[in-house]
Amino acid sequence: MTGDYLRDPKEIYRQSFSTIRREADLSNFTEDIANIAVRLIHACGMTDIVNDIIYSPDAASSAREALKQGAPVLCDARMVAEGIISSRLPANNEVLCWNKHPECAPLANKMGTTLSAAAVEFWRPQLAGAIVVVGNAPTTLFRLLEVLAEGVEPPAVIFGFPVGFVGAAESKELLVNQCRESIPFMTLSGRRGGSAIAAAAVNAVAKHTEI
Repeated sequence: MTGDYLRDPKEIYRQSFSTIRREADLSNFTEDIANIAVRLIHACGMTDIVNDIIYSPDAASSAREALKQGAPVLCDARMVAEGIISSRLPANNEVLCWNKHPECAPLANKMGTTLSAAAVEFWRPQLAGAIVVVGNAPTTLFRLLEVLAEGVEPPAVIFGFPVGFVGAAESKELLVNQCRESIPFMTLSGRRGGSAIAAAAVNAVAKHTEI
């Protein structure tokens, strides 16, 4: 039994983005931030997240310029990395996740932390000027902020969207407080977030299109 449903992918996107812009109040956002917000909503289906988006005014422009310059995209989880559309990236940018690096598990055990947090240690050589994308583990964001507090040269932007009931809200609050005046960022306050939302932020700035 076959139903009558829309099959044209371009039209599905057009109607989806049109619906989002009609139902979500984007009036407080600049155009480039609104474009990201639309993609975040599209990834989760919840228009009310606009009320919880916190960002630096230059988050979109900093991410876009870094990608154009060939900066790598450092991800906390394979789900995030796989969600980033590589064909959109303007300079064949590397999309990297070290969770499965053979030295990561022993390092996590030594540090007494998660794989995702231990993987931040492998970011250090490429962290300066990179695009950091956290969509899963609050421990990653906590560890990143600890590393940055050491005085390590910072990334171009942090898209911090860890999800969950333990540490997610707190890690994002720390991101806002620590980076408000120093490092461009975007986050979603509270427990909500996730890999799809994090990847959507990168996809939104990787290839600027009218949506």
